[in-house]
Amino acid sequence: MKISVIIPCYNEHETIEQIVDKVIDEKNYNKEIIIIDDFSTDGTREILKNKIKHKVDKIILNEKNYGKGYSVRKGINNAEGNVILIQDADLEYDPSDYKKLISPIEKNEADVVYGSRFIGSDEKRVLFYWHSLGNFFLTTLSNMFSNINLTDMENCYKVFRAEVLKNINLKENRFGFEPEITAKIAKKKLRIFEVGVKYYGRTYDQGKKIGWKDGISAIRCILLYNLFSD
Repeated sequence: MKISVIIPCYNEHETIEQIVDKVIDEKNYNKEIIIIDDFSTDGTREILKNKIKHKVDKIILNEKNYGKGYSVRKGINNAEGNVILIQDADLEYDPSDYKKLISPIEKNEADVVYGSRFIGSDEKRVLFYWHSLGNFFLTTLSNMFSNINLTDMENCYKVFRAEVLKNINLKENRFGFEPEITAKIAKKKLRIFEVGVKYYGRTYDQGKKIGWKDGISAIRCILLYNLFSD
């Protein structure tokens, strides 16, 4: 089994090399690492070209800033593995969780596995109450329309059998990717598992990018892709 690790990144010069090294350190799997840089302007591209290029399998440079969803699609199109795993570049999520994320697929029990910050006993940084309440609201709204019982729809860690993911037509360019893919896998009646993962969240001063406008967009996507779109 080959794992394609897709790492979308935008302005992550402080963490991109560290996260790549952490992914490389997970040696239990035959894997390829695909980085998609979404037109970073903070020196991330120079680090990719000068320090990371020899460590990974593919680096894709977007010609302008499109968003996470667009970058993930580029990664999916270039992935050659049997399993596709999405990894953020900001060190909020730890690749040491790969084993538990991949295991249900490896045992042929799941087609899709989501990580969750809200179940399990792993360590998690305590941060913003209103942000966590927003996550809970969006996950609950998504569950109501998709009729599945996730606890953390917005979690970075999502793992898919490649043939499942490559057969889903994704459209959202920004953070709407999360509710869109959730709605579309729910409609396909796939075997979806969820496992608790570690979480080392960042503050906005440390570079966290998602905000209230992305929450409004997520509501739009929940309604659109559950009610009206294939």
